[in-house]
Amino acid sequence: MGLVVLALVGVAIGALISLAQRGDPDAGQAQELAALKESSERRAASGGDKAADEPRLCGELRRAPVGTVKDTSLEELSGLVQSRRDGKLLWGIEDSGNPAQLSAIRPNGTVVGRWNVAGAENFDWEDVATGPGAPGGAAWLYAADIGDNLRQREHVTIYRVPEPAAPSGGGTTAPAQALQLRYPDGAHDAESFLVDPKRGTLVLVTKGVPGAVYAASRPASWSGTVKLRKIHGAGIAYATAADVSADSRTVALRGYFNVALWQRKGNEPLTATLRRTPCTSPTGLDDGQGEAIALASNGRSAWIVAEGNTPPIRRLTPR
Repeated sequence: MGLVVLALVGVAIGALISLAQRGDPDAGQAQELAALKESSERRAASGGDKAADEPRLCGELRRAPVGTVKDTSLEELSGLVQSRRDGKLLWGIEDSGNPAQLSAIRPNGTVVGRWNVAGAENFDWEDVATGPGAPGGAAWLYAADIGDNLRQREHVTIYRVPEPAAPSGGGTTAPAQALQLRYPDGAHDAESFLVDPKRGTLVLVTKGVPGAVYAASRPASWSGTVKLRKIHGAGIAYATAADVSADSRTVALRGYFNVALWQRKGNEPLTATLRRTPCTSPTGLDDGQGEAIALASNGRSAWIVAEGNTPPIRRLTPR
């Protein structure tokens, strides 16, 4: 019976990959299923135990709803990150057609503040990140205006502002600093952005089958235009969000269906971490049009939320 099931799974994956090769819009699932199958077989070959150097979220996951975003104006959440000031606070952004705004959200879904980003425009914000080094010892919040469905933008823009000291109530941030990024090989659509907490490297992962990883070293100044360099292929198809934990040890890249994870080794560059084959949890995310993931500071859990009216916030933890 087991051989029959494996054979059927193989046939299904093969069919989905064929769809991907023909450009079917739903075929990104084929690539993720193939990665999932490879990861599961690798764990099975090692006795089924999670390797010591794999992130905690590589195994079976609990997807517990912890809240609901009741603010009906937040229907297109495309990025999420944990606050560096308050571990019980998440910062969210929305994509094209919405204000250039950061929303302070509790994990239970309560929106405690809406912050207009001074001097910024929202052409198509797709991810949000955080990192150290802002004035006064604060963290930077980065809004990644990197969406390009038609693949026609000459450059994309990353805005950064110091994280507000008192997020409740909302207001207007300090004036945003803007950095333009240009691909070396033409325009791409991307929804995933990372900032290396240790080195300040900027990393974009394009959306597609296959996607690709692009990077730029820490800019000398946050202005002007920086040319990205292509690093390698992405570890997941149709990547919709990314995050690196505040302790810099865990990296996550999610798609619509599952999440790929890496454990960083020592002080290696983030781009070197992403070159390795990720582990993939066998638990599907199953959250609809999910375009956001926020790792906890220690990388041992994460929050996800999908686009839509009053979407649930789910916390991912190991079983």
